[in-house]
Amino acid sequence: MRFARAAFAAFIICSLALTATLGVLAQSRIKDIAGVEGVRENDLIGYGLVVGLKGTGDSQSAMFTVQSVANMLMRFGVTVSPEQFRVRNVAAVIVTSKLPAFARVGDRLDVAVSSVGDARSLEGGTLLMTPLYGADSQLYAAAQGHISLGGSSADRRGKVHPTTARIPGGATVEHTLGNSDFGLPGDRLILTLREPDFATADRVAKAICERFGKESAKAEDAGAVSVRIPPDYSDNVVGFLAQVEEIPVTADSPAKVVFNERTGTVVIGGNARVLPAVVSHGSLRVQVAEGSPESVTVAPGETVVPVSARDTVDDLVAALNSIGATPHDVIAILQALKACGALLAEIEVL
Repeated sequence: MRFARAAFAAFIICSLALTATLGVLAQSRIKDIAGVEGVRENDLIGYGLVVGLKGTGDSQSAMFTVQSVANMLMRFGVTVSPEQFRVRNVAAVIVTSKLPAFARVGDRLDVAVSSVGDARSLEGGTLLMTPLYGADSQLYAAAQGHISLGGSSADRRGKVHPTTARIPGGATVEHTLGNSDFGLPGDRLILTLREPDFATADRVAKAICERFGKESAKAEDAGAVSVRIPPDYSDNVVGFLAQVEEIPVTADSPAKVVFNERTGTVVIGGNARVLPAVVSHGSLRVQVAEGSPESVTVAPGETVVPVSARDTVDDLVAALNSIGATPHDVIAILQALKACGALLAEIEVL
């Protein structure tokens, strides 16, 4: 127990030190915190059949599988009635993939295969040619190949789900999106922040202006920065964006405390602070005082954790760990402080 507490305390202290250091000193490239509007992945989906299973496919009650097999055979000139055959070696599946921006005809894509019937396992099967469509109902790729259960079908505990699988490079791009112009007219581009923040958007715009001149960029809102393409780069937009993406910017972020109640992990941003308050939790009493922590009085039989309101949440957690508080004690105390308005941070529970 002492080792677990010590390990947890060391983890928290190291995480807090790293978080605080990164929040104050670290700079990110624009490409790490923003992307170009219109440049994104697109989801693809299709319906297909996996054949060659060893009796682990869909049962006769999965009528859509039986009908699909009958329809497929008709395309090859074989006419059979769905009532005349069994499909235990076949499984109906949904096939999904993602089409990257600027994908070209002939590029290969990874695909995920998931059973939609009552098949017990897809192990050893082969996916027959399956067209993959976008949200606009247009065909963009075709998938086919031998499937692999692999690690993608395993959960966090390592347990394999035999009704999901992957085919690395199992789809071929047949049509492109045609977004070489980034989907934007004129001489301006829009950079979209992955984590919208007014301060970060303003810093991005100012950093671009410092590099390419006044009025080169303007923060439109918390999530978008409008960038003017200089005349010298009108025929080389890619080169211009390559330089913009390398510009360093210090990204801002709100104070946040993240809990994982299953594992007892607590991650705290360096900007999180506490206000004066008193929390009683079992035999622990946390008192956040206006002045010096030494002025806090201790009642008989209590373990008191005195903290100054000038301290941050990481100071509070360090104090709790120093007296042997468990991770769940820390989570409960921080949640209580948040509930009474004394924790100046957003709380996220995983």
